[in-house]
Amino acid sequence: QSQLVESGGGLVRPGGSLRLSCAASGFRLDGRSIGWFRQAPGKEREGISCTSVRGTISSGPVKGRFTISRDNTKNTVYLQMNSLKPEDTGIYSCAATWDPDPGLCNLGEGAYAYWGQGIQVTVSS
Repeated sequence: QSQLVESGGGLVRPGGSLRLSCAASGFRLDGRSIGWFRQAPGKEREGISCTSVRGTISSGPVKGRFTISRDNTKNTVYLQMNSLKPEDTGIYSCAATWDPDPGLCNLGEGAYAYWGQGIQVTVSS
């Protein structure tokens, strides 16, 4: 069975850091675009960062604070989150494209076929 599983979420104080992991099983992440999305309380889900064979993209609110990376040997993608703010609170999900993607990734949900179940990140003092 093909699935993505997120881990590493939790409660952190403002200014702190967390590293989220997105581990795939049943299929390989190599060559696919991978995106990280988040849904804040009462808001729509938004794409915040993605990685592809042609590079990475980060949205304005997280640029310079969040870094996406991948380890193909572990079939895992990471999201390093630094300088966390209360407005970063939400449910974070990772997603992968259906097939290997030769283009640059994008932050639209429609580009992705596989989704993790999501993990809670809470930034609060």
